[in-house]
Amino acid sequence: MRTSIRSAAVAATAVSLALLVTACGGGEKDDAKDTGKTAAPSATASASTTAAPPAKALSAAELDKLVVEQADLPGHQVQKAKPADLVTSDAVSTDKPSCKPIADGMSFLSAGTPAASAHRKAIEVPKTDGASASPEDALGALAAPVTSVTLGSYEGQGAQEAFASLKTAGTDCAGGFTLIGGGEKTKITKVAPETVAAGDEALAWTITTDMDGEPFVTKLVVFRAGNTLASFSTLSFGGEVKTLPKAVIDAQAAKLG
Repeated sequence: MRTSIRSAAVAATAVSLALLVTACGGGEKDDAKDTGKTAAPSATASASTTAAPPAKALSAAELDKLVVEQADLPGHQVQKAKPADLVTSDAVSTDKPSCKPIADGMSFLSAGTPAASAHRKAIEVPKTDGASASPEDALGALAAPVTSVTLGSYEGQGAQEAFASLKTAGTDCAGGFTLIGGGEKTKITKVAPETVAAGDEALAWTITTDMDGEPFVTKLVVFRAGNTLASFSTLSFGGEVKTLPKAVIDAQAAKLG
């Protein structure tokens, strides 16, 4: 695989072991203003007892305690993302604006504007019979699925809004789009929905990228748990990921409760 293909894979999937294209934005939502009108006593009492307080985002330190770790994932090597793995949001763009949330998910990034984020990489460890690794085993290890895990926590309705934008992107971008990142333009040819259950609501896709005329197949999963989004982007340097990273998803869902 040529260096240009490796760079394109980085821009398209954001879980390269060498360089990940990602970003983390921040934002706040204003609470509703008092209109100054006096409500009837019964209405005021009802509102005070039924209105839920705005969701408060978790801090980066709190998220770091909730993201999956080595002890949570037998059969995987879990690594904390390094500063060099992360870049700013403007490093990732798309030719179709509505496809940006999916590009973000592919780029080690929570969609929308999370107030804080946490990141891990989970590398599936190939099973062996205990014998010395053969050249074939070594090649198999290089092709093992690698999943980037991103948690993003949001103020107010930010997580619901970000999830809704992903749902729209899945429809609008089914026929493909161009991802621009790391100085490369990468053609996504297909975004096909998959079935997944996790958290309060979940989405999953198989994403096919054109790598110099060859298909490069990855998976993207996002679920919402309260005001936190968990995103999972999985690639294999063998060129195709066949299944969703169920063990990683289940472990993360369990930690988020």
